[in-house]
Amino acid sequence: MNDYEVLLMFDPELPEERGDEVIARVRSRVEGDGGTWDGHEPWGRRKLAYEIAHKGEGVYHLLLFKAAPDTLAEISRVLKITDGVMRHLAVRRVKGGQTKAPAPVAAVSPPADDAGGTGE
Repeated sequence: MNDYEVLLMFDPELPEERGDEVIARVRSRVEGDGGTWDGHEPWGRRKLAYEIAHKGEGVYHLLLFKAAPDTLAEISRVLKITDGVMRHLAVRRVKGGQTKAPAPVAAVSPPADDAGGTGE
């Protein structure tokens, strides 16, 4: 058994109940194959760096569990073909890693011109 985390990005137009169904299916697969469910962190709606399928936002969820590699392969296969899942990333979990959502990045304003107008 290995520790894994899966970061899911759902379509922002997907009903919340449907997203909960997908997460419940992943959990039942993990527990059905003898793994343990360690937690679920909803990260919420976030703006994307670039559009995916003409969508500028995504709804993120971090899933934490212990499972066999074959179970992770099956979960990844199912997530690839599941409607409403825009992207997913499955990786081995690092001990002491961060599971809380990163803080939103503030917009950076362009540098102001200097008063002398030299504009170096």
